[in-house]
Amino acid sequence: MSLTMTGSASRPVATQASDSLRRLTDEFRATMGVAERLHLDVILDCAIPAGRGLGSSAACARAVVFALADLFGREVTQSMAFDLVQTAESVAHGRASGVDATAVGACAPLLFQEGEAQELPIDCDGLFIIADSGVMGRTKDAVELLREGFLRHSGARERFVRRATELTDEARHALADDRPEELGRRLTDYHELLRAAGLSTDRIDALVAAALTAGSFGAKITGGGMGGCVIALTRAEQAREVTRQLREAGAVQTWAVPLRGRVEHAL
Repeated sequence: MSLTMTGSASRPVATQASDSLRRLTDEFRATMGVAERLHLDVILDCAIPAGRGLGSSAACARAVVFALADLFGREVTQSMAFDLVQTAESVAHGRASGVDATAVGACAPLLFQEGEAQELPIDCDGLFIIADSGVMGRTKDAVELLREGFLRHSGARERFVRRATELTDEARHALADDRPEELGRRLTDYHELLRAAGLSTDRIDALVAAALTAGSFGAKITGGGMGGCVIALTRAEQAREVTRQLREAGAVQTWAVPLRGRVEHAL
């Protein structure tokens, strides 16, 4: 198999993707009983930047799974797709939680808890503006930093988990009850929790501040921490101003994602 990635993927990213997809392809052949040993030329044209907490590797892996299914005339169930994506994710990230492999096949927000995903109801309108800081997240460093903080301060882990759980529960209810202002506040509160733990960066904090100044309901870092992207919740009519100020604050690119329905305001 040969792999070509469009855009400006770094050599480590391209190597990691190649290793992951080779493993995925081998697993697909074994699972689906594909005997043909064709040489495969794979071209990945992905607009989702790697290392930003947006599930880029899982999205690419899922696309390849269904491309292989079309090529070899196989039917792939959601369960099969998850297992195959997890195969690739385990090569890319080591011990993959399954969050990304599940989320890239979902059509609604998910609450992921103790290995189980629950689809969440939406009764809110608005847009998420995703702003790329241009810096890859450092999940391994962030996890180690958090672990060290928990060890240094008695009860810190319990307090962190309790507050994170409270904010998540409040946010899911706001999402279901048409309370976008409340949902936004919980996003910002969650960012403050992560910032206090040392998981944010000056650039990420500047993007969050810019989104709030521009009138967003709320904003937070996304991904593993210490880099990556910011997500900001805003009204559709405010999206252009939020996007403008995010770019002025250093965002290298932005995307608009509707909470539900189609985006009416192109950015």
